[in-house]
Amino acid sequence: MAEVTTTAGQTALRHAARLSVAPMMDWTDRHCRVFHRQISQKALLYTEMVTAPAVIHGDRDRLLGFDAGEHPVALQLGGSDPADLARATRIAAEYGYDEINLNVGCPSDRVQSGCFGAVLMERPALVADCVAAMIAGSPVEVTVKCRIGVDDQVPEEVLPAFLQTVSAAGVRRFAIHARKAWLQGLSPKENRDVPPLDYPLVHRMKAAFPDLHISVNGGIARLDQAVAFLESGLDGVMIGRAAYHEPYEVLGRADAVIFGGPEGPDRFEVIDRMRPYIAAHLAAGGRLHQITRHMLGLFHGQPGARGWRRILSERANAPGAGLEVIDAALAPVRAEAA
Repeated sequence: MAEVTTTAGQTALRHAARLSVAPMMDWTDRHCRVFHRQISQKALLYTEMVTAPAVIHGDRDRLLGFDAGEHPVALQLGGSDPADLARATRIAAEYGYDEINLNVGCPSDRVQSGCFGAVLMERPALVADCVAAMIAGSPVEVTVKCRIGVDDQVPEEVLPAFLQTVSAAGVRRFAIHARKAWLQGLSPKENRDVPPLDYPLVHRMKAAFPDLHISVNGGIARLDQAVAFLESGLDGVMIGRAAYHEPYEVLGRADAVIFGGPEGPDRFEVIDRMRPYIAAHLAAGGRLHQITRHMLGLFHGQPGARGWRRILSERANAPGAGLEVIDAALAPVRAEAA
């Protein structure tokens, strides 16, 4: 196995990766990440997946630009060509990301046709070539997010072989979605729910590879579940949809409970922290809805939450909508709290 020296930056990232928000297409854009960062100062945030060819040939500032306040933040790349991935990694590193992650888990038709995402679970040697090329051109840590297997593969057999092969190429940190991906017969949405979870297998992988940093992903919806996984010996927990739809429940106490820091802000303080960012976005010609669509779940489970969601959904997309819409949406919440 390749010998890798752990740097101070990698140590800090390992600590941040105790709790991370999963990369989610169409959801974890820069506005979502700024919002999540107001709730938790410590959790590791991931971008949406960006393909290596898009980074190389596309609008880099649009695809890769982010606010400095998002740190620690990781970019997830998709691809299967080592040279393209190495080039995209070098470009992305110049933007200041703390980590570059390779997607070996997405089951969508688009990634299958491009031979990347979960289909790469069938080609661990190619993944090893990809990450070796990325590492050679990256000043920051390269990591992998994968599944436990695909289709008719036997996870107990393929996952340890995959980890062995890819870690030998230099990867020290893996996030494992504890489900198979069925590339034939299930939609991407069904692949997030239908295949059964196998958390014990992820625990066995940590026991088999004690020197690797292993995070578990899939089906985790509450902070107490994350604590239980950490206490049971895993290094990190990655939460996806729950962190998006119920952000405060997942992230609101994370800095204290997971990282041993001070309690985070309350929900109203989160909104106050977002106001300067929203104002700057609007002044630059952006639309309110581009940010507030990620904030709909802030008051999940609280009195007045329905009014908050309704007003933002109905008014934030209107031309010229500004901070007054947020104040209007807060009115039902404040009325219930009075």
